Order: sequence, then C-alpha cells, then structure tokens
Amino acid sequence: MVAFAAGLGGLALVAPGPAALPEQRVAGRPVQVPSDGYASSSSCRACHPGQYASWHGSYHRTMTQVATPETVAASFDGVIVDNVPGSPMLLEQRGRRLSAVFDDPDDEVKGLAPESDSARPRRIDRQVVMTTGSHNQQIYWYATGNSRVLGQLPAIWLTADRRWIPRRAAVMHPPGQSPMSETGSWNGVCVACHTTNGQPQLDTPFGSQPILTQVADTRAAEFGISCEACHGPGEPHLHANRSPLRRYVLHLIGRGDSTVVQPMRLNPRLSSQVCGQCHSFWEFSNPQSERRANAHGLPYRPGDELAETRFIVQPTKNLGSPAMQAFLAADPGFIRDIFWSDGMVRATGREYNGMIDSPCYRNAATDARTMSCFSCHTMHKTSDDARMIGEWADDQLAPRAVGNQACLQCHARTIQDVTAHTKHRADSAGSSCYNCHMPYTTYGLLKTIRSHQISSPSVRATVDTGRPDACNLCHLDKTLAWTADYLEKWYATAKPRLGDEEQSVAASLLWLLSGDAGQRAIVAQSLGWAPAQQASGTGWIAPYLALFLDDPYDAVRYIASRSLKTLPGFQAFAFDYVAPQTTRAAQRIQAMQIWRATRDGRIPGRAQLLINADGSFNAEVINRLSRERNNRRVVYRE
Repeated sequence: MVAFAAGLGGLALVAPGPAALPEQRVAGRPVQVPSDGYASSSSCRACHPGQYASWHGSYHRTMTQVATPETVAASFDGVIVDNVPGSPMLLEQRGRRLSAVFDDPDDEVKGLAPESDSARPRRIDRQVVMTTGSHNQQIYWYATGNSRVLGQLPAIWLTADRRWIPRRAAVMHPPGQSPMSETGSWNGVCVACHTTNGQPQLDTPFGSQPILTQVADTRAAEFGISCEACHGPGEPHLHANRSPLRRYVLHLIGRGDSTVVQPMRLNPRLSSQVCGQCHSFWEFSNPQSERRANAHGLPYRPGDELAETRFIVQPTKNLGSPAMQAFLAADPGFIRDIFWSDGMVRATGREYNGMIDSPCYRNAATDARTMSCFSCHTMHKTSDDARMIGEWADDQLAPRAVGNQACLQCHARTIQDVTAHTKHRADSAGSSCYNCHMPYTTYGLLKTIRSHQISSPSVRATVDTGRPDACNLCHLDKTLAWTADYLEKWYATAKPRLGDEEQSVAASLLWLLSGDAGQRAIVAQSLGWAPAQQASGTGWIAPYLALFLDDPYDAVRYIASRSLKTLPGFQAFAFDYVAPQTTRAAQRIQAMQIWRATRDGRIPGRAQLLINADGSFNAEVINRLSRERNNRRVVYRE
C-alpha cells in the first residue's frame, strides 16, 4: 500500500506540458493542413498496417519533417560550427526548441550590409523549424519572421560522415561562386516534390522579386512524400469503405477499388508518371500555369497524364519545340547542365527521363512487356522480402529486381546462358546486367548512381558525348581501343576512329585528367568501387586520387578523398575537403607519404597508366593532359 501511494505521489508531481497548438495556428513555418480531398497517411494505417509500416520506414516519409530533437540528425546541444558561411554558427536546444545563431545571409537583400568589408555582418538568432532529407544529407530551415517564408542554415549535415559542411559544398557548383541566399527556396521550389499536395501560396511568382518582400502562406496536405502522393486524395476512399462489407466483397471478387489510385494497376506509362511527377526534369509550360501552381499547388494527380500540366524536358523528343527553344534562349545551360549531349540524363533525381528513353520502355509491343519504374522498384516492402527495412529503404528495390533477375524476368529466353552473353564468369561483376547496361554515369549529392536509361556499352557514344562507358568504368587500367577491340570481337560492334591517346592511355585517366568536373567525379568514385579495384588493381590508384584532393570543385575533392579511404593503408586518412587550400596541400603530401609507405615494392611500368619502366610517373603527359582539362562551368541543378 505504501508503494502504491508513493507511485501516486510520483504521478502527481508530473506537471502536464503545454497544450499542443493546432497546426493551422502554428506561425513561422509552413503547415500541414489536409484539403482538396486529402486525408493524410494516418487515415490509411488502420486498414493497411503493413503498407503503412514500410512507408513509415522509407526515406520518402522523412523527406520533410518538422524540426524536433527526434527528427534532426545532428546535435543542437551547444554545438559550434566553424568554417561555414555565417560562422561561427551556434546551435542550441532550449527544451524542445532548436535554435541557431549565425550571420544573416540576407543582409544585402535587406539593405543592411556592413558599411565596410571589415565590419562584421549582423548576427541573428533564429528558430530551426523544418528539415529536408535524411538519407544522405539533412538541410535545416529557420523561421525568418516573414509570414511562413523559410530561410536555410548556411551549413548542412552529411549523414554518413556525421559532420557539418557549407551548403554549397554539398552540390556540384563552379569554384569561386559567391554564397547565395536560399531564403524562400523551400516555399517556392522544394514544396513541389518534398511534400504531398504542397501549395506555395506566394503572393507573386517565385523569383519575380526578393522573397523577403513577399508574403507566403505555404502549406501542404502532409510533409514528406506520403501515401496520397502516389495514391491520390484519400477522402473518397475513406468514405466509401466505412462499410467492412464493401471491402470484403471487393477483396472476394478481386475487383480494384475505383475510389483510390493503385499505381501498379495503371498501364506502365501512367504508373511511371506517378514517379515522374518528382523524379523528372520539368518546367512550367507557361507563366499562367506557374502562377496557378504558386497559388494552389500543382494540379497533377496520380493517374493523370503528366504532360498535360507541365513540360517534361526530354531533348531526344522535344528539342526543337518552341517551349524548349524559349528555355534555351533564357539559359544556354538549360539542357547541358542536366543531360549528356546525346540526350541521356546525367543528373540524379531525374530517373524518369532516363527510363522513358530506354528501349525496354520505348520499343515494347504490349503493356505486359513495357518496362516501368515498378518493374524494379516497390513502394512497400513485401512479406516475402527477407531484408531488414533499412536495407530495403536504401533504394526500394523489389526482391525480383535484386541482381540479374531484374532483367531476366523479361529476357530469360533471349539470354538463356548469362556467361555466354557477358563473356565473364558467372560470379563476377562483369556478369551483372546492371554493371554493363546501367553503369554509374549519373551524378548528384556527392555520389554517382546507376543510369536509369538502359543502354549497351559503346565506345562510339563515349567518344561523341564524353560519357564514360561501362567497360572502362570497371577496367580502369584499359584504353578505349582495348574496349573497342573486345566489343567488336564479342558483339560485332563497329570500332570508331580513335585518337593516339585514346589508343594508348587508360580511358579513366583521360577523363580524370582532362575531363570536366562531372567526368572527374564519375571516375573518382569508380576508383573507389570494389569491383573496379578487383579488375584493375589498386597499387597505382592512390597518386591519382591524391592529385584530385586539390580539384577546384568541392564535390570532386570529396569523392576523391572518399575513394582514397578504400585503399590499403588509407582507412584512417583524414582529409577535410572544405579546409583552406594550404591545409589541403599538406594533407595531399601526407597521402603520398602513406602511399609510398604502403606500396609493395615499385610499381611495374605500365604505359597506359602513364607509369614508366622504372616505376616513375610520366609527368610530361600527366601535366599536359591536366593543362587540357575541360574547365567549363558544371552545375547539376541538384
């Protein structure tokens, strides 16, 4: 009885917390307010617990979140962040409130810039109210005090590295580019794809005037990519299925429910557009549609024809259209920054553009034979999938698409003997359909991913576009001539005319030394790829990666250092890719010292790797190729 009384006393001492403010009354940030027939994912949970659970474990859900101690990946407990714009940035957690103190990035916009260069910018203390992302990076947004307009902290959190970096160092951007304000970007841009039924509700079109002078009542049915982003507004479905009898009858007779969209039951074209609403490169067709979207959100709903409400940028199909020509007139880099010269997409987040240009999509005779996004991916982890939900969530591949079965589910009759087709051992990386037909030639967010346009290795395409081919991304020590010889021998692929160095120098080195920043990033990542290291050896790689620890592009330096750490002796190598140039130079010297200490004797001479017979490097050719580097501006619009 005493224990019971003590327990009651303990309970009595717990003061109730402040009542939660209704979402509609929350100030300083966008709000989640279901409307237009949207009911939110919580209404799906009771009838669809399994699907809800797998969605809840996905990165789609965490694409946008209200910032709380539980949703932020980084610590805000008295942290000081240096070496970023606006630093030192002070992060504090005051109860459940997250705050940051930093230099105001909008001083110039407000006309509050310091009178002299030596004067310190104005310091501001802002509440961090929302987050974007969580898989690779997490971006933090603060309340500006102007309606629901958000500002972005000048630093972001790298998830795998568990460190802060300058915002601009997280994307591919030209060196020397001045830091820019991201204020209002979430309201005018991110809201379209990082929420469900997002509505900017800006009083003028985004970008037409400084965002700080605009008023925004930005809202969404739900933050993140939730159930209704793919299935459409759920209220009609909820109302129709209040009767259990209706649900059981539909299940019994196997009939689909017309009150909700099931993407898997759409034809491959429309089902892929459900993904393409976000995973594509698109623009508004005209200023009127942009103004409507700014006021009311995008009109597309799952099952609609996507091109009816937006312009899908596809150089292979609409390059000569008046709309495309207008975009190019306004911005000559409009296509170049996203696509290779033959129209293959080169930037991540636009997988739909690649998929619809694939022969498996374009040339299929029937719907049953047409590849779609759902040929490989699934939005819900199935009961027969033995993987942990975190492993599944990494790319949301269906069990049938893990390994060669992804392709063999359609091509089994054509390719009855995989090794006879690939000319590689069955258990080798060279017998992976993915590695040959979906190589890592797409870049974004400090990494490369597989191309989503199915293609076959082609030296001709490589010469014409500069896009690294699958063979030379694995056989890093081989020349383009070597690849052309084998493609002709094995598949009767015509050999293109090649220059002297394309015949004598490893293709990887040509791209690494004289390619543009995008090519350099692709090769730098391949140099750290285990299958490529196994095929090409590793003893020669470290000096070349060390060379690119001083690349003018932050992203290339980062990838080069990450690949370097995969080599023997470099696991503990410390390199700060955003440190001052003098610090990076010293770390570069350290990398070479580690390599000299760990190599097993001298390197055998290999002319194609620009290594002389005595084990020294052919400095004359290396320096000449480096001077010929393609220094064009590279921006991926990540």
